[in-house]
Amino acid sequence: MKTPITQTVTLILLALGVITLGWGCKAASIATDIAAESGVISEEERDSANRTIEAFRKSAEEMTEEEEYYIGRAVAADIISRYGVVQNRSVTEYLNRVGKAVSLTSSRPEIYNDYHFAILDSDEINAFAAPGGFVFITRGMLKLVPNEEALSMVLGHEIAHVANRHGLEAINKNRLLEAFAVLGNEAGKTLDREEVVKLTKLYEGAVGDIVKTLIESGYSRSQEKDADHQGCEFAANLGYEAGAMLEFLGAMDKAAAGGGGMFETHPPAQDRIATLRPIVKSLGDRGTESSARTTRFQKAMASL
Repeated sequence: MKTPITQTVTLILLALGVITLGWGCKAASIATDIAAESGVISEEERDSANRTIEAFRKSAEEMTEEEEYYIGRAVAADIISRYGVVQNRSVTEYLNRVGKAVSLTSSRPEIYNDYHFAILDSDEINAFAAPGGFVFITRGMLKLVPNEEALSMVLGHEIAHVANRHGLEAINKNRLLEAFAVLGNEAGKTLDREEVVKLTKLYEGAVGDIVKTLIESGYSRSQEKDADHQGCEFAANLGYEAGAMLEFLGAMDKAAAGGGGMFETHPPAQDRIATLRPIVKSLGDRGTESSARTTRFQKAMASL
């Protein structure tokens, strides 16, 4: 039996419409139950559609911190599978001490299951912030960082992405865009039941593809600007010297010739410096450089 794509779209949009009107997923599930009982769709299609409805509900509503954490954990697992993690307890503990200290001055000092910091086993110069407080910095990035002042700014930048829920914004947008793109590509076709099931699974697959989109596309320019600004402020509030970020970005600019990594997903270092300079000036002498912190940093990095 062939099912016109328009019928499939109507069922999905009706369900989404119910959610949009605030009737909730329960009412949307009732609609799919009725469709299954009337023979319009199979039980398998109903179950798959209900999973799709739930996925869209997540993109239409603000996620709880617990939901954010579990999405972030899935993103973190993907990142780790790509890069691997440096198994160095002393450096990782040091990284977490600095990162968690900076997070306490952020706009979200307390999140579900706390912040977690890890070193990725890669010479690529990069850092990632997944939803829910998972922050990664590559071994290559750490080698470019000269001291604890700069490290606090780098981690502050990633913490700002988490605090602002930038990852969730990207996830929600891409769920909807990719899912509706599938429908657009199939418009005008007539599908049999197997193809309808496949289409619905593509909706579900869109959720899994978010991880790749998030890593390769990066955050928007405005989000990166906010993260630079707030990251410097978070670290400066803890007593770190904000000017260290400008010096570090200068080193980043020199390293950009190699390309790859964050150079493909972040604004040019010189643009970031120009934007940050007045912000650093406005922070004044809120923070100061410390030789003791530099010594502590060098001792920790010696074993990396």
